Amino acid sequence: MLQFLLRRILIMIPTLIVISIIVFIIIQLPPGDYLEAMKAELEQRGEFLQEGTIEKMREQYGFGEPIVVQYFKWIFKVCQGDFGYSFRFKEPVAPLIGERLLLTIVITLGTIILSWIIAFPIGIYSAIRQYSLGDYVATFLGFIGLSVPSFLLALICMFLGFKYFGLSVGGLFSNEYANAPWSWGKFLDMLNHIWVPILVVGASGTAGLIRILRANLLDELPKAYVTTARSGGLSESKLLMRYPVRVALNPFVSTLGYLLPELISGATIVSIVLSLPTAGPILLEALQSQDMYLAGAFVMLLAFLTIIGTLLSDILLAVLDPRIRYQK
Repeated sequence: MLQFLLRRILIMIPTLIVISIIVFIIIQLPPGDYLEAMKAELEQRGEFLQEGTIEKMREQYGFGEPIVVQYFKWIFKVCQGDFGYSFRFKEPVAPLIGERLLLTIVITLGTIILSWIIAFPIGIYSAIRQYSLGDYVATFLGFIGLSVPSFLLALICMFLGFKYFGLSVGGLFSNEYANAPWSWGKFLDMLNHIWVPILVVGASGTAGLIRILRANLLDELPKAYVTTARSGGLSESKLLMRYPVRVALNPFVSTLGYLLPELISGATIVSIVLSLPTAGPILLEALQSQDMYLAGAFVMLLAFLTIIGTLLSDILLAVLDPRIRYQK
């Protein structure tokens, strides 16, 4: 196991280097650059830049240099913790994404915890009480959760909250706390608003986990090792938790590989609908405006979180399931 971990950690380094090259090439592929997009936007509004201004700005920011030189300058700064300058927001990338990434992590972790708390007991009950009334109800609600788009559920929550309760569901903070520094009052205000996006984002994920856990348990319950354990006098609750449920939890753990990248990119449309100050909308805006350093920083974070999430899921799978071992 230790050798496996060392190999995976060593492989992460060249993997991130290759990904950084691909990312830099991809964000350079669209025709033009941010300065060209800015010039076109100004001309649409009837504003015109002086002759040679774009060329001077391109020389100032190094856009006229060969792509290899631009890449090495960029990756050298990234290794030092400097992700560059956001032309769109007129400030460094690192502090710009810092608070948004923090809020995204809080929402995503809350969604994961809520999804697991709800899906775990319902999935077990639905499997051991197959074709019962509760199983049919859980199945029906699961299909509803999977079929209703999250952004539509967000719109429904906004309508119901405003019409019947007079509440503004959008956003994570009240007006008086939106631009205020962090304090205990702002934290409590966030808790008062955060339950709506957690419920909306977690609806489809919870429904999917219920279906997965139910299907896996139904596969494990008829197997010989469960019958043997039951014949040995082990109580039903201990038997379930010690053997089939433990094996059926593999999908919960294996999803860490893509749950961590969702800290940044997940539920972008829901964040836009609910006006959430998270990472998804700003990533979309960076891609649309060709803000290369901001977009590159986000994509690199996605790649890093994907690698870390996959490593964590592999380790937890080996601990959870005795059938999985990483040996030479």
